[in-house]
Amino acid sequence: QVQLVESGGGLVQAGGSLRLSCAASGGSFRTYAMGWFRQAPGKEREFVAGINWNGVSTRYIDSVKGRFTISRDYAKNTVSLQMNSLKPEDTAVYYCAGDDLMSGTVFVSAPQYDYWGQGTQVTVSS
Repeated sequence: QVQLVESGGGLVQAGGSLRLSCAASGGSFRTYAMGWFRQAPGKEREFVAGINWNGVSTRYIDSVKGRFTISRDYAKNTVSLQMNSLKPEDTAVYYCAGDDLMSGTVFVSAPQYDYWGQGTQVTVSS
């Protein structure tokens, strides 16, 4: 059974940085595309960033381009999201997700993903 466990969330002032990590176990991490989604109160879950199975392709929503960086470590079975220049509108619960299709494409649709973590809260104060 695949498990994804996020860590690294917290409270930070606007302009600050956080690094989220997601540890994967129980599956073939090496073949999964991985994504980060977020959900703010009263809003739908949205795609934030993703990386394909071999790490060659990444994708970001426009609002985080140039501020967030997704990366993966095959030796540690982790995927990370480095978040810089944080804004209050980045406040949300952030979820790690895995897609086991082994496609070169990074999908932005949540139903495409097969495995989900429990989420970690990120709060950015103004």
